[in-house]
Amino acid sequence: MAVAMVKGEELKNALDRLLKAFSGYYNINLSSPAAPFAAEAVFSAHDEQYFLVKSARLTDYNTSEHVFFALEDQLTAQRLAKLDLIAWETGILRADPGPKHRATDVGLCILTGHLTDEAAALIPKLKHSKSYRFGFYGYSQYRLVAYDLFSKRLVRNRMGDSLEKAIRNTL
Repeated sequence: MAVAMVKGEELKNALDRLLKAFSGYYNINLSSPAAPFAAEAVFSAHDEQYFLVKSARLTDYNTSEHVFFALEDQLTAQRLAKLDLIAWETGILRADPGPKHRATDVGLCILTGHLTDEAAALIPKLKHSKSYRFGFYGYSQYRLVAYDLFSKRLVRNRMGDSLEKAIRNTL
């Protein structure tokens, strides 16, 4: 029992350090993240370019990213599949596709005390993407990374390289 509590405290401390690193560019939501997640980080940007005067716009678009953070004592393949589905569906619901929408990316960062071999083998296979109106209204991509805090093992999907860098630089 005491070992599980120590693991939980260490996971929370690692999450706090990671969120501190994200807070420079992301808005952090600890008070009301989506259901099974411990925290959520949201980044949004608006960009426009014009020629000589503002009425002669060349580009005008919005970009956003939603990163969900989960804390798991043990990450199994079944739990991973459930977290993956919830993160993707929740992130996609927050997209606002339209003529000015460029991208809404969804990320899932899982900090765990023990990463099972089945879950580690499943992570690189988990990928999602979506284009809105054949890409004219933007797209969404999915990033996934799981970090075993105790063995220092990190596994990611193909798009998870930016999350991997953040974790490696912080933890």
